[in-house]
Amino acid sequence: MFEAIKEDIRSIFSRDPAARNWFEVITNYPGVHALVFHRLAHALWRRDWKWLARFLSTFSRWLTGIEIHPGAKIGRRFFIDHGMGVVIGETAEVGDDCTLYHGVTLGGTTWQKGKRHPTLQAGVVVGAGAKILGPIEISAHARIGSNAVVTKSVPEGATAVGIPARIIQRREQAADKDEAVERQRHQTAQRIGFHAYGEAPDMPDPVSRAIEAMLDHIHAVDKRLEDICQTVRKIDKGCLKESLPELKCDDWENKSE
Repeated sequence: MFEAIKEDIRSIFSRDPAARNWFEVITNYPGVHALVFHRLAHALWRRDWKWLARFLSTFSRWLTGIEIHPGAKIGRRFFIDHGMGVVIGETAEVGDDCTLYHGVTLGGTTWQKGKRHPTLQAGVVVGAGAKILGPIEISAHARIGSNAVVTKSVPEGATAVGIPARIIQRREQAADKDEAVERQRHQTAQRIGFHAYGEAPDMPDPVSRAIEAMLDHIHAVDKRLEDICQTVRKIDKGCLKESLPELKCDDWENKSE
């Protein structure tokens, strides 16, 4: 257990540029304190010392502001950055090399006993304020954006953002989509990307996503109508000569700039 704790502390130096030395990390990082208490509480929980394990977990929450149920399974090199407000439920499972920022909840959606909390595979990063709910699986190396609410499983290497969370980027893009639409989606994903603190200035809200979907549909309809018009003109050259009115976007521009 102590070797695991030492490994947890060593992993911090590669993920937090503010960490200067061991003494500073051991004395000033609440995520480390919470993890040490959890390692002890989990050992007691497995030995059926349930009350003592819960008491140690409660003391850790009072001291650090981080609540980890002693029944939760935590892998190696786990890092909680800042940590205040993190909640990890009883049946949650966290794989190796995972990182959680403050305000993250790994919670359940039912009062039924059994597996009711999420499973995070290796290398998952969860941004500040994100909520991952239910017995779902976040596959290896996935990224959950800040303040996202995730209720469905996330595939490997994907980035999920929003309420409810949507996949904005996958490791491999689908090959059967229209290239122009796929390129636009990829550029949006690259622009938004993963932001642990939600600082992306171009993060789309649900309304903008709906408008983008409508515009994609309108462009597809326009293209199909143009194809129909070209076919009709081959039959009757005098038909459909009138052009569509020009769409002016001056009123949409920001006049305050």
